Amino acid sequence: MTTLKLSTVHLIVDDPMRALAFYRDALGLTLTGDVVQGPLRWLTFSSPDQPGVQIVLSQPHAGRTKEDGDAVARLLAKGALGGAIFASNNLEETFAKLSAAQVDVVQPPTDQPWGVRDCAVRDPAGNMIRISQA
Repeated sequence: MTTLKLSTVHLIVDDPMRALAFYRDALGLTLTGDVVQGPLRWLTFSSPDQPGVQIVLSQPHAGRTKEDGDAVARLLAKGALGGAIFASNNLEETFAKLSAAQVDVVQPPTDQPWGVRDCAVRDPAGNMIRISQA
């Protein structure tokens, strides 16, 4: 039987150091890769609960032309790029940890009309990060 699994997700960030603090320290992900090439830096994270799924953070100009990188940077500055959705077995505790880290809270834990309970924060680059109760 053929299988298909998610292996890697890419997010764009403008400041790798601030992103490192958010994803490692506030969210509790494990840093599994840190590559520097000139002025650019790629950070790779995984969750201890899903080590086979990688989250790669890169800067707007990484692997792009200047024109495309500038366009991505403008979208990032608007908060118009995608984000990520995580699931926690204890949403309230996860939210308390994020709040203590003084992240940008968009929505505290809320029962949504579509049936999930979740919260929403922004990473330092403005990417929307939602966390739902597992």
